[in-house]
Amino acid sequence: MAYIAPIHRPTSVRHALSSHLLSPDEESLVLAYANRIEIWRLSNETLVKTHSKVINGSISMLQKLRPKDQQTDILFVGTERFEQFTLVWNPALGQLDTLEVFVDSGEYHMRDSLSHDKCLVDPDGRYLAMHLWEGVMTVMRLKTLRSKAQDLEWMAQVRLSELFVLASAFLHTETGHPKIALLYKSRADAADAKLATYRLTSDDSNREASRFDATRDREMDMDVADPAAAMLIPVRKVQEEIKRHNFRNVETAKAHLGGLIVVGETRLQYIDEVTRRKVQSSLDRACIFVAWAEYDPTHYLLADDYGTLHLLSILTEGVEVRGMQVRPVGTTSRASGLVYLGGDLLFVPSHYGDSQLVQLDLGDRKKPKLRVLQTLSNIGPILDFAIMDMGNRESDSQLGNEYSSGQARIVTGSGVYKDGSLRSVRSGVGLEDVGLLGEIPHTRGLFSLTSDGSSKVDTLAVSSLAETRIFRFDPDGEVEEVNAHGGMVLDQQTLLATNLPGGRLLQVTAVAASLTDGDSGIVLSAWSPGAGKTITNASANDKWLLLSVEGTSLVSLNLGDILQTVNEKNVGSNNEIACVHAAPQFPDIGVVGFWASGTVSIVRLHSLEPMHGQTLRRTKEDSSIPRDLALVQMLAPDVGGPTLFIAMEDGNVVTFRVGADFSLSGRKSVILGTREARFHLLPQSSGVYNIFATTNHPSLIYGAENRIVYSAVTAEEAACVCPFDAEAFPDCIVVATDSEMKISRIDNERRAHVRSLPMGETIRRIAHSPREKVFGLGCIKRDVTHNEEVVQSSFMLVDEVLFDRVGKAFPLGLPGVTELVEAVICAEMRDANGAPAERFFVGTSFLPDPSMGTDVVTRGRILVFGIDRDRNPYLVFAQDLKGGCRCLAVMGNNRIVAALTKTVVVSEYKEEDTTSGKLTWIASYRPSSYPVSIAVHGKHIAVADLTRSVSLVEVDLGPPAKMVEVARHFQSAWSTAVCHIGGDSYLEADGEGNLQVLRRNADGVTEENRRRLEMTSEMNLGEMVNQIRPISVETSMGALIIPRAFLGTVEGGIYMFGSIAAHAQELLLTFQTRLAEEVQTLGDIRFSAYRAFRNREREGEEPFRFLDGELLERFLDVDEAVQHKICDGLGPTAEDMRNIVEDLRRMH
Repeated sequence: MAYIAPIHRPTSVRHALSSHLLSPDEESLVLAYANRIEIWRLSNETLVKTHSKVINGSISMLQKLRPKDQQTDILFVGTERFEQFTLVWNPALGQLDTLEVFVDSGEYHMRDSLSHDKCLVDPDGRYLAMHLWEGVMTVMRLKTLRSKAQDLEWMAQVRLSELFVLASAFLHTETGHPKIALLYKSRADAADAKLATYRLTSDDSNREASRFDATRDREMDMDVADPAAAMLIPVRKVQEEIKRHNFRNVETAKAHLGGLIVVGETRLQYIDEVTRRKVQSSLDRACIFVAWAEYDPTHYLLADDYGTLHLLSILTEGVEVRGMQVRPVGTTSRASGLVYLGGDLLFVPSHYGDSQLVQLDLGDRKKPKLRVLQTLSNIGPILDFAIMDMGNRESDSQLGNEYSSGQARIVTGSGVYKDGSLRSVRSGVGLEDVGLLGEIPHTRGLFSLTSDGSSKVDTLAVSSLAETRIFRFDPDGEVEEVNAHGGMVLDQQTLLATNLPGGRLLQVTAVAASLTDGDSGIVLSAWSPGAGKTITNASANDKWLLLSVEGTSLVSLNLGDILQTVNEKNVGSNNEIACVHAAPQFPDIGVVGFWASGTVSIVRLHSLEPMHGQTLRRTKEDSSIPRDLALVQMLAPDVGGPTLFIAMEDGNVVTFRVGADFSLSGRKSVILGTREARFHLLPQSSGVYNIFATTNHPSLIYGAENRIVYSAVTAEEAACVCPFDAEAFPDCIVVATDSEMKISRIDNERRAHVRSLPMGETIRRIAHSPREKVFGLGCIKRDVTHNEEVVQSSFMLVDEVLFDRVGKAFPLGLPGVTELVEAVICAEMRDANGAPAERFFVGTSFLPDPSMGTDVVTRGRILVFGIDRDRNPYLVFAQDLKGGCRCLAVMGNNRIVAALTKTVVVSEYKEEDTTSGKLTWIASYRPSSYPVSIAVHGKHIAVADLTRSVSLVEVDLGPPAKMVEVARHFQSAWSTAVCHIGGDSYLEADGEGNLQVLRRNADGVTEENRRRLEMTSEMNLGEMVNQIRPISVETSMGALIIPRAFLGTVEGGIYMFGSIAAHAQELLLTFQTRLAEEVQTLGDIRFSAYRAFRNREREGEEPFRFLDGELLERFLDVDEAVQHKICDGLGPTAEDMRNIVEDLRRMH
């Protein structure tokens, strides 16, 4: 049984539009991602996200409609499964509501339309036309009755004689009757382009759809001069001084504004919709245009395939069109559309790169310019990725821990061609470094202090084992180390230092506690534990100092004018004190943790008498010890009371709710690491506290969405932390590692953090070298030289720490041959001396060249690269192949598996010297059609075939050596990736967004059972997966989910895939079914239908033994009453299920 949850949600913007959705006076931007709609407002030339909503479907259409006599728009949304619905903004609730739902069952025997314009709306926003299949158009309209003005009415589904439509557009008309233009080919393989126009309706009241009869209804029928034309731009009419009339003799008519522009690759053609007069203009150079937006009736913005923005100007004399001119404006991401927002602001949505908000400067029409104002990060499409920093950097095993999956650093090859980049993605609370204090090793404590009279923190005390150092900051952020501060002792380790009311300063060392005047440095009072005794723990609030002496005595000192011993209690050596804590928000309350008994006690600080106690050990075998404590108000007081946090020696953090009488209840336990955490309190302006927990995997504990959240932090080496609200560094913290100290600004909440390295070329493949600490990249660059497209591949290195290029790129290719990189792996091999050495293996293919004929023997290569002392890649060996090398994998013992065009080969690599080697063929296997992905586990190779799903091949080294197919999945699937996920199970992804878990039944009763890969789980992700990478994770005994792999998708999504523990499967499946019935999304699409497997051969009714983590997490967002309804009769309570879901959420 399988589980999947998003680490980084899709960021590719396929559809965008501007709309008066929120109010009549405000135009907002609506963006459609894979399964999400977002609304953005424009404020001070910056886009701000206002609303986001998930849809149970992959969005394929987005349009706006304007009901009659209304000032706001409604949205029309369609999905890939032909579900359509309308949405309206509800100002009272501040959310989108579903108006109507339409379900079109689809026609499986028909071919999908190739038109760029799947859904069109007429200029008045009343009529809608959908072109989903070749030769079929669906026509709908908004009703005119005021009470039903927001309702869509189905008019007809008409047949088109124009089968191969390339583009379509509604025309601007003055008659009140909507017209539509179709740009089409006569045949699929014809090198021509034709234009036809029709009235959308056949009657005067516009209630009957036209029959689109080519003989009777076609109004315009003409050939287009440029056969590569693929775009139509409707041109609005403008007011004429003298009203023109229809001409009987159109030969003498002039072309006026009011028609359409046919955009080709080499020329533009303007056609007057009334007189049919044409005006043609040639382009200065050939260009493939992909998107357009209207700037004004005579100027249009065009985006081309290379990311250049152009300004198309219609040259006129009055209203007469005389010609057209196209000038470049600037460079943007390759656009998937263009949205003009007014005020010279243009939004460029992109699937190939980052989406951008740009400022246009068209004052000089001969030299227009643009400036990028804002960038919306997009890591899609993810072509390949590598995983690192999983908690173990000592080997290639990618070993991690269940609590640290948020620490995973996933480095992706994202974007296409000029928008290509390397992205480092991490999930967690981010730290932005704003200052560096340098190398200060072996820090044991950090304390932020204020000088006398200063309202802001301006001093930092840094404690090590043998000394305390003081750093002073001025208002400009300049820092200097000083030799004295407030009478502090600096030749010893400081256990505690803090400012107290009245300008006093408290310092506690191992031998004494002292109270000094912060201005003069005079010691006002001091206390020591006596000869030969040491202070082992100290904690203070504004009123009390709580000390542990030798672990056997508990001492409370009143922080009045002098240090006054109020009480001292000897606990004995049989149950020594492990930790103490004086609650900062409850001045008279302390907490004490004990070694031997493993208990904590709430005590009154004036008497040291226990109020309440709690044992922390659940079994007799449990010997864990409390090592740190914090009693704070983390949630807002109107949401919940105080919480007691206890850091245990085994890496667990145990929490209790604290009642009004300081009783403890509601125990919870969370794993943060393999060793005890150390708590660092971070006070917030709202009066609550956050906790920075430093362990081998640091975490931030904070309150959000009415619950306590544990989130990984991107400072994996943090040892000590303290708040640092200085004038030059407001709301910051100081973070000390074992070697350096930084001032950082901490994010308010957890999110995916993306760091980008622009490359300007497609990163087709990526491999990580742990030994060399570099990434090896197989890149493809596209340039235009002398109007000819030139493609060049190369292999280059990027440093994993600096996250920048190192060395020189190694160009690939042979004279007269274009070589494309197809695969890159890093493997540890034996060099010529028998020593282990990391080598990069690069598989390539040659682009077919008709001029070279059919006698070409070499159609691909396997290249082996090493890294020299200057960190440049150098070629060790090259092996010519008779077919392209699509995939590479390591089998161990110097063996390499290569998937060629029609063959899978196992070879042995032997290095003869530093610049030569040899690949020796061992065995081969011929798949059904074309291998696209391979996964090696032991002696088995899973081969994902282009059309025939997965086959499992066993390698027998003989003699004689051979490869034998031992199992196969006997269903067709257009595979894209395959990965071993443990045991005899494999995860397969296909081109239609489906995921299947396939298992080999090696112990089957019959030979047929043993030869069949049986499907054990399946669902539709809704996004095509390009790459799956396995991970190995250590989990605790009771873990519900065992992470197995990460997935990267075309839409920029990164997902964690895991298997579900047997004891939790029935519970979680039942829970998901109940939750799906209660959670409603836009469009009212059933979860079961959305996630059901679907391809051309079969369609399931629901996901099979597959859990959707995104759905499960919505349990935390529903009302408590709904939570109790879902859990009624389930077994665990609503609180138990909240804890389970929070545990699942923390994993990613």
